[in-house]
Amino acid sequence: MDKSAREALAARVLELAGGGAEGEAIVFTANDGLTRFTQNAIHQNVAHAETTLRLRAVLDGRSGVASSNALDDAALRELVARAAEMARLAPRDDVFPGLPRGGPTEAPRDAFVAATAQASPDLRARLAGEIFGVAERDGLWAAGYVKTGRHGITIANTRGTLASFDGTDCGLNVKQNGADSTGYAERNDTDVARLDAAGAASHAAEKARRSHAPQAVEPGDWTVILEPAAFGDLIAYLVDHFSAQAFDEGSSFLSEGLDRKYVAENVTIYDDYAHPLAPSMPFDYEGVPKQRIALFERGVAKNIVTDSYWAAKLSRPNTGHAMPAPNADGPLPTNVVVASGEKPLAQLIAETKRGILVSRFWYIRTVDLRKAVVTGMTRDGTFLIENGKLVRGVRNMRFNQSILAALAHVEFSSESARSGGYSYSNVIPAAKIEGFRFTSSTEF
Repeated sequence: MDKSAREALAARVLELAGGGAEGEAIVFTANDGLTRFTQNAIHQNVAHAETTLRLRAVLDGRSGVASSNALDDAALRELVARAAEMARLAPRDDVFPGLPRGGPTEAPRDAFVAATAQASPDLRARLAGEIFGVAERDGLWAAGYVKTGRHGITIANTRGTLASFDGTDCGLNVKQNGADSTGYAERNDTDVARLDAAGAASHAAEKARRSHAPQAVEPGDWTVILEPAAFGDLIAYLVDHFSAQAFDEGSSFLSEGLDRKYVAENVTIYDDYAHPLAPSMPFDYEGVPKQRIALFERGVAKNIVTDSYWAAKLSRPNTGHAMPAPNADGPLPTNVVVASGEKPLAQLIAETKRGILVSRFWYIRTVDLRKAVVTGMTRDGTFLIENGKLVRGVRNMRFNQSILAALAHVEFSSESARSGGYSYSNVIPAAKIEGFRFTSSTEF
């Protein structure tokens, strides 16, 4: 379903809703391909295509939301009836300001790449084959995935908002496995032609080879260097604090106040949908243009992000960060960028007398939400650094760490990469952190 068809569908369901009530229609389209592999062989190939329509009905300050992937007239009428019934049963919210008016937006360069939209299973299989070739050359076996996809969204409401966007996404994730060691690498982009499968496979294979026969080190406070995949995992647990809802409800460290210095002066973090490494949709899920906004600026917390509801409730500008209604988290920054530093990663390592290099984390969980303390484990390539060199593999370790404390003693690499997990994407450098707290080691 292209932009014109999505806009026609949105107009049709709003017409059916009618009756003097406010209405908001969101049409999502997705066409995704996923090729998974293990033991140097593809074992799963998935193709998923779907169009989903969400309707928000607003009646006298009461909101109801219903969704459907059946799009004939009878299904649309039933959708309208369900949304209206939910609105009638919902409690009235006197703060609700009504649906917002949108504004003009422009998709960032390279957000949509035709080659990615048209990518075939054969193309993904060829990329996986490049990974297998590296693994077999080095006596390893690879597990992971290659993904490609296109997605579209149209948002329309009865106050005249109409916003549409089409984008593409692709990536690969590879874990190279040896007898007693593993190595990890990832690549994420909008252009499948830029996915360097062999390069990622070689990087992961080098980690698996060099971390052979890992040895334990004593837990405690260490100098660590987190590669982008690891550092991105930590930052993903920080960005929710910049939600206006978390700020107002007191679950964010920012509830202590904005315009205060929380982290080191070299820390600048912002939200930017148009960053060239991760171009994304230029409006939020209410059709309001997204604002490029500083979260931390030279260590000082500058802003929280809002949507129409929280902007009205807190008497702040609407920054264009609404999530689909209803949601439990309020507005969120979804295109987070950490400003890079001045030294390449190799120099950060060379200047480290004794420390640990971490490729990635896993099973991160929150320990203290308000203080941004998390726990987790290292995974897939952990190394001891001595006198500026990686000397051997280290057995995986568990950590308990305040993200704010980490950002108070940090130095960033000059290179940045797009990193991401199941629920987030960001642009991130490597980070050298002093006093990172490891609490225990493992047997692997």
